[in-house]
Amino acid sequence: MSAVQEVQSYVHFHGAPFKGKILMVASSPSVSGQTGWPIGFWAAELTHPLRVFQEAGYEVELVSTEGGKLEMDGYSNPTDASGYSAHDVISLGYMQQEWFNNMLAHTRKLTEVNPQEYAAIFLVGGQGPMYTFRGNKDLEKLFASFYEAGKPSAAVCHSTTLLLEAKTSNGELLVKGKTWTGFADAEEDFADQAVGMKIQPYRIESEARKISGTTFKVAAPFSSYAIQDGNLITGQQQNSGAAAAELVVKQLSK
Repeated sequence: MSAVQEVQSYVHFHGAPFKGKILMVASSPSVSGQTGWPIGFWAAELTHPLRVFQEAGYEVELVSTEGGKLEMDGYSNPTDASGYSAHDVISLGYMQQEWFNNMLAHTRKLTEVNPQEYAAIFLVGGQGPMYTFRGNKDLEKLFASFYEAGKPSAAVCHSTTLLLEAKTSNGELLVKGKTWTGFADAEEDFADQAVGMKIQPYRIESEARKISGTTFKVAAPFSSYAIQDGNLITGQQQNSGAAAAELVVKQLSK
């Protein structure tokens, strides 16, 4: 039984009628050029939206930038010694599920999927995307294909770095004329102070504010905040994943 099939069986077991498939994209493991730490995806930005999608009756396939085994950022792992995400019982619950661990262990590369098979796309954040998403032409093309087809196209936290450069087929920035959000400078300040060093190579909010013809908005640090502008849906950080996923489901139900 494949991980994807097991996800679908979980959906039917949950009692929700099957409504379609949603594609989630996460970063393959990388190494931070700033800290030297191993980095990957942020657990809550996968699990909290996954729960929303599954409870609404959607099957989810998780793919990655390079395919293969994924790694969650240590600080996002609820069992990590730091205790930073010890409150995240949703991720902890998923980590007890064999099908979930299989899904993390065996992802297809994002270039192997057919966008027509999915109702929406959702980009998972974490530290990895800062290195693996920005400038990733394959991912830009994939995301734009969903967006231009009028399908819900969502990104949360550091995965919104893709939107700094992603263009539509006519060569214009996808965020032109759009209002959107992503990881805030104030949140980067908090993270840097917590570990005593500069963690990220650049800041999404700072870069977004240099782009003319787009509106980048942030709410209070680490509050749940998501924006829908047309079929572009963005969430501010790890506490915004469920809110962004709910906007996706709401749009799909129309």
